[in-house]
Amino acid sequence: MRHANSDGRDGVARTGTAPPGGSTGPADLNLLRTFLAVYRSGSFTAAAGLLGLSQPTVTTQIRSLERQTGRELFERLPRGVAPTAVAHDLAARVAAPLDALAAATGHDTEPHERAAPVHLAGPAELLCTRALPALAPLAAEGVRLRITPGLTEPLLDELRSGRHDLVISTFRPRGRALTSVPLMDEEFVLVASPAWADHVGERLASEGPAALHTVPLISYAEDLPIARRYWRHVFGSRLSRTAAVTVPDLRGVLAAATAGAGFTVLPRYLCGAELASGALVPLHHPDDPAINTAYLAQRPGRPANPDVIRVRDLLIEAGRTW
Repeated sequence: MRHANSDGRDGVARTGTAPPGGSTGPADLNLLRTFLAVYRSGSFTAAAGLLGLSQPTVTTQIRSLERQTGRELFERLPRGVAPTAVAHDLAARVAAPLDALAAATGHDTEPHERAAPVHLAGPAELLCTRALPALAPLAAEGVRLRITPGLTEPLLDELRSGRHDLVISTFRPRGRALTSVPLMDEEFVLVASPAWADHVGERLASEGPAALHTVPLISYAEDLPIARRYWRHVFGSRLSRTAAVTVPDLRGVLAAATAGAGFTVLPRYLCGAELASGALVPLHHPDDPAINTAYLAQRPGRPANPDVIRVRDLLIEAGRTW
């Protein structure tokens, strides 16, 4: 039996999935399908392209669903939208049934539809210097990527809630809500410009880290996370000093060290070219270097979007050479 949709279009049957919030009535399948497209693509405009609808129609349908639920589903941003907690909950409940229905009815391969973007998050430096170059061929094949840089803890929380498909994590995620595989090992290197290396000279070997007392320290953050790890593992001691320069991007730390601002600890993959050219000099050559393993994390189960698997597999393959 046909009926009129809330936006005036003639539609099809309704689903028995009751959205959270103010309305207890069933939600229109078209509204839920539009909601899921917006949720996965991150914008009304992108969802319109996926569904073959106009952007105003998508906006009208989302507003209609928000009126039914009595709750805001998306926070409107200058570019795109961000799902609210209510949207995360609704997507978790309707995504699998809608995907299964689309597959059963043959509506998952409409000519005007493209696979949803793959949302990948992780440290900005790893994403920009390793992940994006490795994934570049997929863009030419039609895979769409949405990249989010950030710190591991909040990114993993967002992965659990469904905001991302994959997260490059600087540690192994805990609990059963996520699965992960080792992606790469980062070797940390104590480095400085040639001028500072000459200043320290051979004193580091004889005096230990005390030889660096007069050299400014450049760090990623005030609590010196990478340098503290290096001191603990290599020198077996606690690092207790204040950074002269802090830059919340390791590429900035690299630039400052290369320019002669002081010494720092960096992943070798990030400063390899500078070490090879002599722009940076390793100050220490430990027999047992400080290593950190990065992981590729995702939620358990096979993702509905096949492009997520393509991105995951290509990252794992590329990680073997990093």
